[in-house]
Amino acid sequence: MRQPCVFFDRDGIVNMPPPEGRRYIERPEEFVVLPEFLAALRVVQARGYAAVIVTNQKGVATGDIAPEALAAMHRRLQDAVRRAGLRALADIRVSTAADDAHPDRKPNPGLLLAAARDHGFDVRRSWMIGDHERDIEAGRRAGCRTVRVGGTQPTAADFRVPDMGQLAAWLEKHLDSAVDNTTKHAKGAKNIDDQFAGN
Repeated sequence: MRQPCVFFDRDGIVNMPPPEGRRYIERPEEFVVLPEFLAALRVVQARGYAAVIVTNQKGVATGDIAPEALAAMHRRLQDAVRRAGLRALADIRVSTAADDAHPDRKPNPGLLLAAARDHGFDVRRSWMIGDHERDIEAGRRAGCRTVRVGGTQPTAADFRVPDMGQLAAWLEKHLDSAVDNTTKHAKGAKNIDDQFAGN
């Protein structure tokens, strides 16, 4: 049986989002890993899933982010994961394309599909977690189940979690073991409050 994966968006999910008024995290010292992400990653790995980051970083193409700075940020991320006593992320996939039509730029699913192909992941049993609809669309187009973090507008995600602070608890309750996961894809977005009601 092929291993499933949990794909995570980056800014706002893995790390603090850019400062107000800025589009990008531009320097490694600005890259701050969220403890809530590490808590969620702990659950993901305990359930036997691989974890991969999939992120649009158009700022490289526009010259706002130096490639060396981006690489340093991701070294910081892997270091933070190891310091937390967790296994290294299976991969960090980045689209630096400026063209929205590029197959690797979310909401296109190229990053997810390439990672699944290269690592042999089972996308039908995999998940995409993000805080924008482009993340959800990429996950759906790749064949994954999807979780939208935050937001109040309508979403195409299968599930919605109010914020990163509640993601680990949601995963504890709803992420099946990768070994015996036979759950069918859920249909329709569900609020976490509805999921916990009566439990």
